[in-house]
Amino acid sequence: MSEPRVLRIAMNGITGRMGYRQHLLRSILPIRDQGGITLADGSKVTVEPILIGRNEARIKELAAQHDVEHYTTDLDGAINDPSIDIVFDASMTSLRHSTLSKAISAGKHIFTEKPTAETLEEAVDLARQAEKAGITAGVVHDKLYLPGLVKLRRLVEEGFFGRILSLRGEFGYWVFEGDHQPAQRPSWNYRLADGGSMTTDMYCHWNYVLEGIIGKVKTVTSKTATHIPQRWDEKGERYEADADDAAYGIFDLETPDGDQVIGQINSSWAVRVYRDELVEFQIDGTHGSAVAGLNKCVAQQRAHTPKPVWNPDLPVTESFREQWMEVPANGDLDNGFKAQWEEFLADVVASREHRFGLLSAARGVQLAELGLQSAAERRTLDIPEITL
Repeated sequence: MSEPRVLRIAMNGITGRMGYRQHLLRSILPIRDQGGITLADGSKVTVEPILIGRNEARIKELAAQHDVEHYTTDLDGAINDPSIDIVFDASMTSLRHSTLSKAISAGKHIFTEKPTAETLEEAVDLARQAEKAGITAGVVHDKLYLPGLVKLRRLVEEGFFGRILSLRGEFGYWVFEGDHQPAQRPSWNYRLADGGSMTTDMYCHWNYVLEGIIGKVKTVTSKTATHIPQRWDEKGERYEADADDAAYGIFDLETPDGDQVIGQINSSWAVRVYRDELVEFQIDGTHGSAVAGLNKCVAQQRAHTPKPVWNPDLPVTESFREQWMEVPANGDLDNGFKAQWEEFLADVVASREHRFGLLSAARGVQLAELGLQSAAERRTLDIPEITL
C-alpha cells in the first residue's frame, strides 16, 4: 500500500478558543493520529499542522504538548511557503480579508472560520478572488454537521413534515457580567468598536442553517437589544457594553419546491436556559413536527399528535414531552468540525468546489448586515441575490 498523501496546513489563530479546541484538538490532531482519511478511490490523505500565532511561547508550548513539529509567528512566511497546501484562519474577523486574500493570491486552498469579512463587499470580494484563482475554499458551517441537525435534515429530505409551515429557533444562555463571577465569553464580544454584536456573530450561522435545512432566506425583520449595558472585562475593569447582546429575528423562507415558510430565531446572551440544549430548532409541518438540538432530535407524527384542550381551570395532567419519539442516528455521527474538515480535505485532493464556500459565507454576512439595518430602521428588508 502506498504512503498517504500529506497535506500541510498552516493554522492561524490556533491559540483562540475555537481554533484550539474545535479545529486543532478535536479535528486536525485526530485526523493525523488516525492515519488520515480514506478517499473514494481507496487512497489515503493525512495532515501535518503548522501552528501560527502571535505569542511564540504559547504556540511553542502547544506544539510540544501535541507533538507538532512546526510552528511560527510569521504568517506571511507560511502563506508564501511553497510546501504549504492549505491556509486555515481562526484569527480576528478584522484581519480575515487580508489574510485570506494573501493566501488566495499565493495559490493556497483556504478553510476559514466566519464571518469571512467585516462587510458584505469584502466577503463577496473573497468569493470572487477564490473563483478566479480556482482554489478550493471552505467555510466552517459546523452546525449543519451537528447530530441533531443531521437528523432534522434527514426528516426534511424524507418528506416527514409534509408541507413545512414554520421553523423556530432558540439560542443562548446567561453570560455573566464579570463583576461577581468571571464572564465566560471575551469582553470584546460586547464592544462595537472591537467587532462585538450578537447579530454579526450569529446571523452568519443562522443563514446557512436556514438554507441548509429549509431553503432560501427571502426577507429579514430583526429587533436587537443591549440588555446588559455595563460589564466587567478580563482585568476586572468596568466598561460600557454597547454591542447588541440579543437579536430577535423573523425570516421569510422558501423551500426548493416553492413553499413559503416562516422562520423565527431568538439569540441572546441574557437568557437563562429552560430547554434541553443550548440551541434548539423546531419545525412544524402538516404531517409532523420535530425538535432538534446539538445532539438529540425528537419527532411527533400527525397520527400520534394528541388533542390538547384549553382549560385554565384544571391543571395539566399529561406530559407533553413524553409524547415525542427520539429520532435515531442510524450511523456514527462524528464531531461536526472534524466531519467538515474531512469532507473539505477530500475536496482539496479532488480539486473540486467545497459545498460550503465563500459565497455561502457572503450570504451570511449579508444577512447580518441587513439584520442590523432592519433593527435600526424598524422594517422588513428583502434579501437580494448575490452574484459573482
